[in-house]
Amino acid sequence: MNFGTTCNHALLLLSLPLFLLACHEVRPNSTPEKQDSQPQPSIAIATGDTVATLGPGVRGVFQDSNEQYWFGGGNDGVYKYDGKSLVLFTTNDGLCSNAIIGMQEDQKGNMYFETQEGISKFDGQMFTTLPLINNDPSRNEWKLTPDDLWFSMGWDKSGPYRYDGHYLHPLVFPETRQEAEYWMFNPNASYRPNGIYTIYKDSQGAMWFGTASLGVYRFDGQSVRWLYEKQLTETPAGGEFGIRSIIEDAEGYFWFCNTEYRYEILPNSSAKKNTSQLPYTRKTGIGHPVRHNEQYFPYFMSVIADDNGDLWMVSYDEGVWRNTGKELIHYPIKDGDANVLLYSIYQDKQGTLWVTSQQNGLYQYNGKTFIPFTLPLG
Repeated sequence: MNFGTTCNHALLLLSLPLFLLACHEVRPNSTPEKQDSQPQPSIAIATGDTVATLGPGVRGVFQDSNEQYWFGGGNDGVYKYDGKSLVLFTTNDGLCSNAIIGMQEDQKGNMYFETQEGISKFDGQMFTTLPLINNDPSRNEWKLTPDDLWFSMGWDKSGPYRYDGHYLHPLVFPETRQEAEYWMFNPNASYRPNGIYTIYKDSQGAMWFGTASLGVYRFDGQSVRWLYEKQLTETPAGGEFGIRSIIEDAEGYFWFCNTEYRYEILPNSSAKKNTSQLPYTRKTGIGHPVRHNEQYFPYFMSVIADDNGDLWMVSYDEGVWRNTGKELIHYPIKDGDANVLLYSIYQDKQGTLWVTSQQNGLYQYNGKTFIPFTLPLG
């Protein structure tokens, strides 16, 4: 995961938006003595199947250190594209699930594919499933080292998974007042309010976790703290949106899933005593003029910062928004008269912007608008 990207590397994604439908100090403990599993051997050398086209539902894009592209399909598996051929890998090749919800690369060039069933590692030849350490949640091995990778493994878990290069460590968020209230009023909820929608690494190396209903958690290596505001989670029209995207802009302000406000995070020393809440100040964000001097503040599923510092924000059914710091510029994406349903945005090493969709494949930005991407296969 690189600074400057929302875990588009961990695709975000996300079930469909829930439109219809909360920390204390943590210290690392000693390493647990037992493991409940060992690294699982691959089925065989993964060759995949050469295919002519992508499936219509593409949830994420990732370009590896060799400049090969990986496209995460909805339930197809994962595609590798080297500019000439398109190869599809599935559970037949050793993936633990075909439903890919996140992709990352480590410093050695190994690829990791996140699913709700586990994390698959690809070393260029074989897939293995990362072993889960037998960890008593009460011990909570919260640590922060530069080379660790972080996964959510779906949005029905109560915390992230930290991978130390050997094992996955399941972690649990400290309970907040908001969480207790949520379960009081929703004892039979079908999803976890602190299920993770997105993971982000900021310029200081702190890890951020956007949740379904409980706002944002941040782990800075010393403590897990929490930020919650109702309008970040609940849309004006009602229903839950959740924190699906987080980014830090060039001035150090944070944006959480909509553009109405930006947030300055204060030092931990500014926090009130005996509280787990993250100290911050809130400032006016940026809106889009619609009529009679009213402002519209879009919610976004995914966001990246381009080389100029502009923020590109993908909404679910309203196209792409570009935040220049002075104005919001709208880029509709349509299929005929219908709005295309979008998932995520990604910037590759050449500066090209990619947008993924639920049923309409991939789009690229040509400098003026977003156009469908067609594979230049021979």
